[in-house]
Amino acid sequence: MKILKITLIAFILHIASFLNAGEGMWIPLLLKSLNEAEMQSMGMKLSAEDIYSVNRGSLKDAIVHFGGFCTGEIISGSGLLLTNHHCGYGQIQSHSSVDNNMLKNGFWAKSHKEELTNPGLFARFIDEIKDVSKEAMMGVKEGMSNKERQSIIDINLEGIKASFTLGEFQELIIRPFYNGNQYYAFVTTVFNDVRLVGTPPESIGKFGSDTDNWVWPRHTGDFSLFRIYASPDNQPADYSPDNVPYKPKHFLPISLDGVEEDDFTMVFGFPGRTNEYLPSPAIEQVVDVLNPAKINIRDKALKIMDKYMRADEGIKIQYASKFARIANYWKKWIGESLGLKKTGAIKRKLDYETEFVKASGNTNILNEFKATYRDIEPYALTRDYYNEVALRNIEILGMIRNFRRLITAYEENGETGYENFKARLINFLPGFYKNYNEDIDKEVFGELTELYASSVDQQYVPDQLKKEWMFMRALKDHNAVGNYFFSNSIMPSSEKVMALLEQDPKDVMVTLKDDPLYKLGEDWEKIYAEKVSLPYNGHKSILDSLQRVYMKSQMDAFPNKRFYPDANSTMRVTYGKVNGYTPKDAVYYTPVTYLDGAIEKYVPGDYEFDIPSKLLELYEAKNYGQYADSNGKVPICFIGTNHTTGGNSGSPAIDAHGNLIGLNFDRAWEGTMSDMNYDASICRNIMVDARYILFIIDKFAGASHIIDEMKLVHPKKK
Repeated sequence: MKILKITLIAFILHIASFLNAGEGMWIPLLLKSLNEAEMQSMGMKLSAEDIYSVNRGSLKDAIVHFGGFCTGEIISGSGLLLTNHHCGYGQIQSHSSVDNNMLKNGFWAKSHKEELTNPGLFARFIDEIKDVSKEAMMGVKEGMSNKERQSIIDINLEGIKASFTLGEFQELIIRPFYNGNQYYAFVTTVFNDVRLVGTPPESIGKFGSDTDNWVWPRHTGDFSLFRIYASPDNQPADYSPDNVPYKPKHFLPISLDGVEEDDFTMVFGFPGRTNEYLPSPAIEQVVDVLNPAKINIRDKALKIMDKYMRADEGIKIQYASKFARIANYWKKWIGESLGLKKTGAIKRKLDYETEFVKASGNTNILNEFKATYRDIEPYALTRDYYNEVALRNIEILGMIRNFRRLITAYEENGETGYENFKARLINFLPGFYKNYNEDIDKEVFGELTELYASSVDQQYVPDQLKKEWMFMRALKDHNAVGNYFFSNSIMPSSEKVMALLEQDPKDVMVTLKDDPLYKLGEDWEKIYAEKVSLPYNGHKSILDSLQRVYMKSQMDAFPNKRFYPDANSTMRVTYGKVNGYTPKDAVYYTPVTYLDGAIEKYVPGDYEFDIPSKLLELYEAKNYGQYADSNGKVPICFIGTNHTTGGNSGSPAIDAHGNLIGLNFDRAWEGTMSDMNYDASICRNIMVDARYILFIIDKFAGASHIIDEMKLVHPKKK
């Protein structure tokens, strides 16, 4: 009996070693069978049916995919939607000007009539999730080529879509899971009238800005408020002054009791992309080759942008959203690489692969991975250089791709095709040039094209760029390359471009094809497509096939392990606990920060650490209302072990009873490698405390009418 007990304990520890507490992004449909018991053992008082149900209102009915890039949640019976400040940043920026700078001053609608419309912004609800794997895989056999396999699956998916009976306002999304080994269908309802209700000034909503991004301790009130509007019969509708606030099936009550160490937390949302089951050579390539290159490129671009933004308030407004977007992943990649090294991710993968070989007897697939990652590396590196330099960080080159589509439309469909695409282009261009600064882009162009030309194989560098850089290096004039291309091109000028589009299509074609920036972009794209993208995609196809087989082999080799699928922007639940962590020797981070800490960081006039005078007054007077904790302090943020990623921004942090306790907005820097290697010792998600959100709305903004429509509760005092 003693031997049996020891064996059982060893087996449990062996299985547990594959999955950390808090790890996983779980499909809500499967919580009953896979997670409910564990969640309840961790303190949850809800049932799986309370979280996901198609027969009655449940937590899922309060969660939306916000704009397709973030998460939001409904927090009142009148469609009030809470998400992050950075998720609503583009909308806030679009309503801002030098004279009415909502980014700087904040905004609070005093009535429904003052709430601001946001064309193109939507909120997507999930009505039902269904496993359609059996139907999708019908006719698929071992040994099929990727092309044959996918062709059969695509035909099956069309049949599956036809089998669903959708309501007037419903849509169907089918996504692959487990690297294409399973498929799930999502029945959704989309609302297209989403209006801005309120936002704190960025000195609160973006406090700490880029210095504190991905960092703990954090003191950022990263939230904004929107409202979903519906037709008078509570159905989705495009914007109309006759629309009314949406009445949801469920909304989240808000807890005033806050959190303590070891409290249960659940994060519900739409995580974007993870790759948890990659083999060791993939991690090595990320750490040693790809991340360093991307970090260096963005570092150079950000320094140039920062210089101009600090010198001019108008440019700061223009570039605020762009800078934040570029800096976000720049810093994430830095933390990711450090975290992967600190936690010994490569060794952990190698150890796991040893276990896999023992369990499966399959060594061939790991050898194939190693060879294929070696073969793809030069193309993967050049691909990242091209994407970062030519498409993402040099704005004018990214924009010029639209003109190549205009030329294609003319060459393939004549003047009719030309005029149709021209109409779309004319609608796009004013928005681009409104937030475009030629001096910044020209300097970035010079810096990054030199980096590209000196970092990749010369066969991937356009001849025009080689020629100019050889000439300018001889002159020792670093800025001359940017000056040459920009001064001889019409592309940086809104007036010249719009004037060109008034000309005869044939003349437009001649002018574009003779423009140096247009020619550079065209040549560069051709080189990339033929010499980089084509071979890269060939190797990537092999890797995708290997990954699919490897995923299935892992699930077969370890039948007792609970495998969660990688994130793919579909609805997921992750659960954990409020816990601090030790980032390095002799340092322990407690899990909650307070307003006192923000005051300690306060630097008057600094664009990252300034604090509004009203907030300082509230702090000095200790005028906290009902939003202070038992120690009389106002909490700002807290951390947990929830497994999150991009797309979880704006996700609700939910307590054991189903109440909102916080708003997910970031991860601790040391644990950003959780997209590839979750480690419970340092992986922490960062959340704004719900009480700080309420405090800012009520005491700081004086918007008590917004508080009045919420349901505030005390679950710990029952």
